[in-house]
Amino acid sequence: MDVKLGCCSHKSNSVKNKEEEEEMSPTSEELSFKNLSKIVVPPLGVSGYSSLNVPHGRIISPMDTRYRCWETVMVVLVVYSAWVCPYEIAFLNSKPSKPLYIADNIVDIFFAIDIILTFFVAYMDSTTQLLVLDSKKIAKRYLSTWFIMDVASTIPFETIAFLIAGKHHGGVSYSVLGMLRFWRLRRVKCFFTRIEKDIRFSYFWVRCARLLFVTLLQAHFAACLAYLLAVQYPNEGNTWIGSAIPNFKETSLWIRYISALYWSTTTMTTVGYGDIHAQNTLEMAFIICYMLFNLGLTAYIIGNMTNLVVEGTRRTMEFRSSIEAASSFVMRNRLPPRLKDQILAYMCLRFKAESLNQNQLIQQLPKTLCKSIQHHLFLPTVQGVYLFKGVSREILMLLVADMKAEYIPPREDVIIQKEAPDDVYIIVSGEVEMIDCEMEKENVVWEFTSGGMFGEVGAFCSMPQSFTYRTKTLSQLLRLKTSSLVEAMKTRQEDNVIMLKNFLRHHKKLKDLRLGELFMDGEVDGDVNMSINLVTVAGTGNAAFLNELLKAGLDPDVGDSKGRTPLHIAASRGHEECVVVLLKHACSLHLRDLEGNTALWESIAAKHHSIFKILYHWASISDPFIAGDLLCTAAKRNDVGVMKELLKHGLYVDSKDVHGLTAIQVATTENHLDMVQLLVMNGSQVDETITNMIPSENLNDMLQKREIGHCIVMSDTTGDNDSHKKTKDEERLVLPLRVSIYRGHPANRSTTHHPGKLVRMPSSLDELKTIAGQKFGFDATNAVVTNEEGAEIDSIQVIRDNDKLFIVETES
Repeated sequence: MDVKLGCCSHKSNSVKNKEEEEEMSPTSEELSFKNLSKIVVPPLGVSGYSSLNVPHGRIISPMDTRYRCWETVMVVLVVYSAWVCPYEIAFLNSKPSKPLYIADNIVDIFFAIDIILTFFVAYMDSTTQLLVLDSKKIAKRYLSTWFIMDVASTIPFETIAFLIAGKHHGGVSYSVLGMLRFWRLRRVKCFFTRIEKDIRFSYFWVRCARLLFVTLLQAHFAACLAYLLAVQYPNEGNTWIGSAIPNFKETSLWIRYISALYWSTTTMTTVGYGDIHAQNTLEMAFIICYMLFNLGLTAYIIGNMTNLVVEGTRRTMEFRSSIEAASSFVMRNRLPPRLKDQILAYMCLRFKAESLNQNQLIQQLPKTLCKSIQHHLFLPTVQGVYLFKGVSREILMLLVADMKAEYIPPREDVIIQKEAPDDVYIIVSGEVEMIDCEMEKENVVWEFTSGGMFGEVGAFCSMPQSFTYRTKTLSQLLRLKTSSLVEAMKTRQEDNVIMLKNFLRHHKKLKDLRLGELFMDGEVDGDVNMSINLVTVAGTGNAAFLNELLKAGLDPDVGDSKGRTPLHIAASRGHEECVVVLLKHACSLHLRDLEGNTALWESIAAKHHSIFKILYHWASISDPFIAGDLLCTAAKRNDVGVMKELLKHGLYVDSKDVHGLTAIQVATTENHLDMVQLLVMNGSQVDETITNMIPSENLNDMLQKREIGHCIVMSDTTGDNDSHKKTKDEERLVLPLRVSIYRGHPANRSTTHHPGKLVRMPSSLDELKTIAGQKFGFDATNAVVTNEEGAEIDSIQVIRDNDKLFIVETES
């Protein structure tokens, strides 16, 4: 199974492709892929530094391409020297052939040139990690390090001896001096180290070539040295080669070399000698040293080969172990076959996806480069999603940068029904089924293909997912956090409106998504206010979605066929968060439905006290007659239950409505005896009309109880049904509003000692002054009533229960 990121193809015009190719093509040496290995990372804080361009005259950069080619040529010459030098010393001795003699001198000339060039090659300072470009420092460093050994390994000792003595000299001295050429082998090590990092070459085969070179070089060197010991031994017959080949000097050079190489290989591999083995003490001593050296070399070769082989099979072994562990886990916990298949399928897919190293690579790259990759791979797919059609490129790039690519195997649940709406998914490739799991049998409602989107309903509506979404085939999905989508929508209001319109239009067509009640019949194109029923959204309590729709410009006062606004519905159903959202968007508090009810009436009728307090607070600011209107409406409708709830909230019983009427006047006019009795018991003023309406005995009894500071909330007498029976709590004694009054200005209370009086709050400010005059023994007709801060009070309606009031005398 071969998978690839961004496999959803897209078409673009040829001009765009040409421009993209020109942008991606390297325009300088620094941008060339081949030169990436030449980049030198400078220390932190170093600016204006380039490791590729060295502008200092004759100084050569070690990363320069031409110098790298020169180094490669020198490596070939080093291999030649390392191979020919021991061969000449052992097998040719004092009779070097003319072609080899000429080639040796040419190689020495090349190495002499290299010594000269080294004085002009910049080097990397190990402390500062910067290229040193000062020629004096370069020369000083070279003279104090490798210069002497380089010169010694380059001097043509054979030519010098020929010039001095006029003939070729052999012997031990020549052999020792010739061995200095092995110093050049360090170049081969550096060469292999460099090409191992070059991804143009296979690391496995480069490493194998390195190990093979070391092995062959050792076998060749040991063969030459063993033959040299046999040649130099006084008794040639008592040597390893003399015992096998009598008069071996008479045989061909090729046979002697092959015999020596055969002996060296059998000794190195320790498989036995057969008829060729050590014959004298010197050869035995050499073999001992050679075998000890082979121990280290063999361990090095075996270790490297083991690493190469194991690294190639490690992931397979780990995969098999994980599969076995998963199978054991399933059997031990008795999981159903479906879960077992999903677990194993996921592990197989992860193994295949990890081989591509996509996520690991992206995580290693800088953030800006990751964004560029994601834009290139996923932006065409995201642009084709219905939700983002018409959305600005800026928002799309923000969204794509936050998306994560995932591979999901077939038959795996991506989103589970009733799950929290944490993520939104876009399908790059594959198929996903939308399944209704509420019934006993799973029902496939919809199928999504490449370019489809799911999970956005829960995200927009801030509600649990309505369906289960399960992959049908191997699918590549883009996962986006719901929070990231919401933040992107807040960035640009225009794009917010476009996405909401796209969402509504799309789901208007998909009637199986249980969103049908959100949409009105008779949708009018171009009128967004007609495309969504805000009343229903408010009724569901979805404050987040309601807020997004209102921010998109929808009318918060839109009404249904009964004239009920979203505020009516939210208040009647107790959705406090929706009420707050609607108030934030400046909805009207005083709109009435066809039955004449306001949202404030709906909240108190449904006994949603917290919502009533919020609405009453805002309504009282814009309408000073709101208390009287509510009380009069309850009195007119003879709704004793609502009246009780209103009085519990401390509304003044004799508050006047916009027409100047009080609740008891309305109840008297409508001849609602129970309502009149309730109002009288709660402190309403009694006039002649009420006296004629209520029997004198009952009225006197109520007034006496009211005067001693109690108010009886009367029970309903409309019937004997259980639904109308009231509990003892509803027949309890209810304390009336009380206030504390003090004589004198609040600022002077510290210097006076007049005790306060706790009295029942009267129905008017004049009556309060009369009571104060009676309590304190002075004429308070012209007195001023203030609160604790000294603010003058001119209306009884602003006084609340347990307030402290101060009666300040005025000069007559």
